[in-house]
Amino acid sequence: MNTLVINEHSANPELSSLLDFLKDCIPFDELPESELAALLTKIEITYYRKGTAFEYTDGGDGGLRIIRSGAAELRDKEDRLVDRLGETVSFNLMGLNAEQPGIKATLIEDSLIYLIPENYYQEIRKQNRIFDRFFHSQRSRRVRRAARHEPNPHEMMRLVKDVMSNSVLSISSTVTIQQAAEKMSDRRLSSVLIMDNQKLLGIVTDRDIRSRAVALGLDLNLPVSHIMTSNPETILPQATLFDATLFMTQHGYHHIPVMEEGDLKGIVTSSDLMLAKQDDPIYLVQHIGRQHDPHALKTVIQSLPNLMVQWINSGIRAHQVSHILTAISDAITVRLIELTIEEIGKPPVPFCWLGFGSQGRREQLLNADQDNGLLISNDLKEEDKAWFEVLAKRVCDGLNECGYIYCPGNVMAVNDKWRQPLSIWQSTVDRWTVSPTPNAVMHTSIFFDLRSIYGDKSLCDELQSHMLKQASSNSIFLAALAQNVLSSEPPMGIFRRFVVERNGDHADELDLKKRGILPIIDLVRIHSLANSITEVNTLDRLHALVKCKAMTISDSRNMQDALRVIMQLRTQHQATQITEGSEPNNYIDPSNLSKIRRKQIKDAFSIVMDAQQAVKVSYRQGMG
Repeated sequence: MNTLVINEHSANPELSSLLDFLKDCIPFDELPESELAALLTKIEITYYRKGTAFEYTDGGDGGLRIIRSGAAELRDKEDRLVDRLGETVSFNLMGLNAEQPGIKATLIEDSLIYLIPENYYQEIRKQNRIFDRFFHSQRSRRVRRAARHEPNPHEMMRLVKDVMSNSVLSISSTVTIQQAAEKMSDRRLSSVLIMDNQKLLGIVTDRDIRSRAVALGLDLNLPVSHIMTSNPETILPQATLFDATLFMTQHGYHHIPVMEEGDLKGIVTSSDLMLAKQDDPIYLVQHIGRQHDPHALKTVIQSLPNLMVQWINSGIRAHQVSHILTAISDAITVRLIELTIEEIGKPPVPFCWLGFGSQGRREQLLNADQDNGLLISNDLKEEDKAWFEVLAKRVCDGLNECGYIYCPGNVMAVNDKWRQPLSIWQSTVDRWTVSPTPNAVMHTSIFFDLRSIYGDKSLCDELQSHMLKQASSNSIFLAALAQNVLSSEPPMGIFRRFVVERNGDHADELDLKKRGILPIIDLVRIHSLANSITEVNTLDRLHALVKCKAMTISDSRNMQDALRVIMQLRTQHQATQITEGSEPNNYIDPSNLSKIRRKQIKDAFSIVMDAQQAVKVSYRQGMG
């Protein structure tokens, strides 16, 4: 062990090199250069041999250690591996022991370590909030900081609660139409909510008074309940302006009550929302609804790649971009169905057009292929089947023409297997869960992420309820899913080094979708199925798992942040490729990433690896 203490008389080149190194280390990159320069004189530089161990004892072995070169392992008191640390990574044994008593660090390579004494390290924490928060929980904090380190959000991604009106007028259902109009006039409001015993019964707007009362010569002394819209649909305060505007556009509403867990929070109106522009997703969705053939639809969405670049550059986050792109593919699907029905007539029995996979989860990006099916009422007769066959062909062909290519695995409504009445779908689910072959598990990863795109949503709800009942009660099926989850590991090898593709067109690159995003989706899906979670979007599932106490807040947040970090890198990479005129893909060369970005991705992958081990423990009983 050789130690060198840096002071103000040390050689300038050495100080300059150390300063440059610290600027690349999180969270030192948050400190002003003047503070970094002062810090240099406090650092002790020590060379250690492989095998050197550091253990915290009360009053001793404190301070923050930064690995300049080499590598270390963190192990708990049971000698189980907790983490591997590489260059630029720092650790404080006092803080780590507060989180996990008995933890120790052992060097697994000859290493050069920078040590900031405990008293000075704590002084920096007191003076710098961001620096301090980072070390509350080191790895999860690193990933959370990366997930939050994004541009300011696009205007349409603001929350409804930020723009809704809190000045809400509510009246009893027995109040007369005349009295309701007077109250609205006095308050200069365009709507009134009808509530009895704090329960929302309906809504009346100024348009309702004109068209449903005055224009019809209705007695204005009748109760206002005669002209109200009963059981109005509501929106959550956490919804975005995009969600609200799309909701209004699709349903022709101008007022939406804002409710949360049965409590009225406010109301949002069309005047609260910004006017649509041609580069806004709302304009695009509205424009899609006015087209009259697939070719026209294709023309409308040809600008999607460039619009995606604009959205990303304007600050819309990756998961919000995927919501937008999914809303657009939903709108294309709905318009194709509407055009087909206009031509071939009304459906003979109720049906539901299902979106599976990424569309079902609202997680689509560019170049998505089709994953869809037709769920038909059990009233289906033999002579009705031809109608649905025509619908499926028209819609799937139209989607393909618009750029949503035919599914390579033929998971489409045009395939007879995936155009069936509810009872057949339920029997298929039973077969998959009772006998979870590799093919059945593969289908589960697609079909169990389902959503109603058009038609009778109750059919979709009934099928999903059956899926969740069968999945949650079958430990053998869950074990088979667990094996599938564990089969796709994040691209991390020993010493936290990236494992890249070995050959082919993408040699020396990482597949962010297959090795980063899909393992998270698979992890969250198995927990959701096991706990009968009805949400399908991955982030929504993570929130729901906390709510039902199937996952801790900490674990859920870590998974959310890991997903956001990887998704953000993926969308930014694709935006760069589009700008450069190349076809967007999911592969990146880690050597082209900054040191900070590589560290963030490694931390995200490490969180996923830990979560996979938890799956192995949770579902081991059914593995045999």
